[in-house]
Amino acid sequence: MSDVNALKDQGNKAFSAKDYDKAIELFTAAIAIDPSNHVLFSNRSAAKAGKKEWATALEDAEQCIKLNQSWSKGYARKGAALHGARRYDEAVEAYEAGLKFEDSPALRKGLQDVKDAKGRDGSESFGLGRMFADPNLIGKLATNPRTQKHLADPAFVQKLKLFQQNPALADSALQSDPRMIDVLGVAMGIDMQGFSGEGSDGSDGLPPGFKLPPPKARTPRSPSASTSKTPPTPAPAPAPAPAPAPKSEDVEMTDEDVEEAKAKADALAAKAQGTEYYKAQRFSEAAEQFKKAWDLWPKDITFLGNLGAAYLEAKEYDQCIATCELAVDEGRGLRADYKIIAKIFGRIGTAYTAKNDLVSAKKYFQKSLSEHRDATILAKLQVTEKAIAETERQAYIDPAKSAVAREEGNAAFKGGDFAKAVKLYEESIKRDPSDARGYNNRAAAYMKLMALAEALKDADKAIEVDPAFVKAYIRKATILQTMRDYSKALEALQAASSVDTANAHAQEIQAQEFKIQQALFTQRSDETEEQTLERAMKDPEVAQIMGDPVMQQILQQAQGNPGALQDHMKNPVVRQKVMKLINAGIIKTR
Repeated sequence: MSDVNALKDQGNKAFSAKDYDKAIELFTAAIAIDPSNHVLFSNRSAAKAGKKEWATALEDAEQCIKLNQSWSKGYARKGAALHGARRYDEAVEAYEAGLKFEDSPALRKGLQDVKDAKGRDGSESFGLGRMFADPNLIGKLATNPRTQKHLADPAFVQKLKLFQQNPALADSALQSDPRMIDVLGVAMGIDMQGFSGEGSDGSDGLPPGFKLPPPKARTPRSPSASTSKTPPTPAPAPAPAPAPAPKSEDVEMTDEDVEEAKAKADALAAKAQGTEYYKAQRFSEAAEQFKKAWDLWPKDITFLGNLGAAYLEAKEYDQCIATCELAVDEGRGLRADYKIIAKIFGRIGTAYTAKNDLVSAKKYFQKSLSEHRDATILAKLQVTEKAIAETERQAYIDPAKSAVAREEGNAAFKGGDFAKAVKLYEESIKRDPSDARGYNNRAAAYMKLMALAEALKDADKAIEVDPAFVKAYIRKATILQTMRDYSKALEALQAASSVDTANAHAQEIQAQEFKIQQALFTQRSDETEEQTLERAMKDPEVAQIMGDPVMQQILQQAQGNPGALQDHMKNPVVRQKVMKLINAGIIKTR
């Protein structure tokens, strides 16, 4: 999946750079690897919408919804594609469907934009006044590289405000100032650079379908007036007339963009101070600075994200959650980077984890991963899911109900219904996993079903749970005997003898050991010493013992002095190794 994430990240970068063809190519490659990833179809839909390929953008949006019908962003993509295709009623339906899953500011804005567009589309007049009436016009011009330089002229800004206050005057805008063509381009959402001059074919250089208003008629001069002022030289005199305009510069310095730039700079300074406090673990002071930054310039949700982090470190979990949820809501409206949204969702999950609300933590970790797949958040989700499973397992434990299920399993076993017995013993184990009897009884039922591997696992688990449970060792020996692994069966019986300190099962152990010895004798009766050694050395434990220099020295000493072996066997470790060699047939006893 790392290849998919890499392709998605590259596609997002290409999209941000408005290289839509490259973005589409990268998202398509990612989809080929992971065709079930709804986010990839959403991103490719956005890239196609950037190219105004509304039909294919709609197809990807519908595929995104098909893969994840509860993800609101898929409906936003569908609404945007239908909006671009001027299928307004269907776009409204798409946005309203998305709002049923999430009351997102982005969806509400998209819905309103469609309704506004539908209203505009019904109007017969294109009209410059309608464009200048946009209350966000100056903000749009300030963010456009081509028009932001025009705003340095206060007279130009004053003129724009005049047109906004009185749209009827806008009809003469293009004739009065060529810079208005750039303004027109921003207002229409198109690049007017190619239309800024008169075309070579004699056209007026404006977009197709758009015409300048007719110039106002000038009052002709009387002949007497023209003859009375015969010298034409004074005619250029009016040219310096615009010169007085800069005088108003000191008066008109209330530009909203200047104020916003100052607010942003102050907010960033507060954020930097908050970061210093945060690093110094002065979390309450850090929180004050991050809150101040947001109040000064509420257009960067990282301020709220940092505020949530400060609350988290201060163990003010409820405030952290509330702040981060506000950050997500504001971020949707501001169209914040999906990675920032994902990080904030992850912080909410961490806060819920600290509150021991694991179900809510899981929910927000999943939301984070739906925005951006991050290895750290994925690891947190996996840990949370395991913790939830363990909590549920612990809550299920009830020794009394375990005993009832075990008795019911015994009844089914005696009745010959071994499959049912296995299920009942399994329920007994879930109800009390610390009781070795459940594992041991299930091992017996598995033996009857000839599921010897599962039976051996249960016998080993019973020994692990209760190392002093003699019956589990005997059960293990019986299973190994059935599997014809006589050497290990003898080892299990020897272990049973060592834990049966009260000799309560001594007779049973000796009887079974005798049977296994007989089986071993029959199995090895025709073996030569070379064959015995070859067979025994196939066991890795035997091979390791035979390769041990200390054991080699003990065995060599025992050949000349058998009594020395008894002395060495007083050491439990040596005794265990010697018994292993005896059971394998390498050391023969008489």
